[in-house]
Amino acid sequence: MPLRAQPLLALDIPAQPLGQALDSFGRQSGLAVLVDQALLGGVRSSPVQGRYLAREGLQRLLQGTGLEARYSGKGGFTLQPLQLHGQPPQNREHGVPGGSYAQALQQAVERALCASAQTRPGSYRAALQVWIDARGQLVQSRLLATTGDYARDTAVVERLRAVRLDRAPPSSLAQPVTLLLRPVPMDCPLSQGAAAA
Repeated sequence: MPLRAQPLLALDIPAQPLGQALDSFGRQSGLAVLVDQALLGGVRSSPVQGRYLAREGLQRLLQGTGLEARYSGKGGFTLQPLQLHGQPPQNREHGVPGGSYAQALQQAVERALCASAQTRPGSYRAALQVWIDARGQLVQSRLLATTGDYARDTAVVERLRAVRLDRAPPSSLAQPVTLLLRPVPMDCPLSQGAAAA
């Protein structure tokens, strides 16, 4: 959509723990976020008050956090450590991979969950842990808490067993990787970048 055609959002999000700020931003903007919980620990958002394009509002929210958004399709984003332009992604001390692997993992998980009406993201919250083997296959996944529907819980875990990325995880990736699905609308299917077998 051309920049001029995008609506301005009236955002009112005070400074607060980043996870809570992202919940508010997702509700107010309609964007879906899939976030590695390791990135959020102890991080506070900047306040955002006023009328902004969604991307501008998110950029203001993330000011001072050391994180930036990486968009995956029209309706979602993930967070990654801030990169200086012109520098390649670097692994961080807490094991969060550079943006390209995090994005590939996000897209693979989203594609797998979008493939079934029962697991389609947007109407439920889920915290997940996943383990990835040296071939890029998700060999184990588990929900940290119920989504509120036992049949959906089982279906989510089953769908994730089919996820395979097109490359091995970085050796510095701390496993399990914790992912958080937030209950905001998501456009399915999403762009390529990883495969769900």
